[in-house]
Amino acid sequence: MIPISDNIPCRSKPIINYWLIGINLVVFLWELKLEFSGQLGYFISSWGIIPAQISGAVTNALFFNSAAWIIVIWRVFSLLFGIFLHGSFSQILGNILFLWVFGKTVENILGHKHYLGFYLAAGVMIGVLQILAEPNLTVPLIGANGAIAAILGAYIIKFPKAKIDTVLPLIILYIPIELPAFFYIFWWFVQQLFYGIGSLNIPPVGVNQSGVVFLGQVVGLLIGAAFMRLKR
Repeated sequence: MIPISDNIPCRSKPIINYWLIGINLVVFLWELKLEFSGQLGYFISSWGIIPAQISGAVTNALFFNSAAWIIVIWRVFSLLFGIFLHGSFSQILGNILFLWVFGKTVENILGHKHYLGFYLAAGVMIGVLQILAEPNLTVPLIGANGAIAAILGAYIIKFPKAKIDTVLPLIILYIPIELPAFFYIFWWFVQQLFYGIGSLNIPPVGVNQSGVVFLGQVVGLLIGAAFMRLKR
């Protein structure tokens, strides 16, 4: 089931949403270039969220070596930059599709600046949660899944009765249908099972191989829902 659009009219162009989609695509194309040159593993290790590295750097800075704060500051940037990295074709396509359908309406509600702040803050908060939940994890965590889950949570709270124009592909037929927005909470988590399709070659251990990723998306939904509830 492929969401196409919703039935909520937008008063202004979702400029920030367009930029976020564009940046995600450009960064993914850069990842493909690095994969072909054999440099992708180093790039992801440098800029993805690696909980063990961040928690280790913080521990060293607090108790052993104050100069380690330089490493902490550098690694903290991964909390932001890691939101724009993706590990497979299915992950980038699924995230962009949900961002396209639900993000534009949330941006219309919040305004451009607040929407950008909400997207980035949700992504960083979920990254921090993942570090706290599994501080010894050495596998990089990347992707906009948590931030987009927050957008979906905010959307559902604001428009619980919205209808989503959807295409249901059946082999060679494509059937247009309307589905309630609430259905996509369920479908969001179902599609995560398929995000390994078209995975990039990211040595030495790949990315996102931890249950904490799923936890981050649940929390992302709750963050988005709570934010929109408080905004009311």
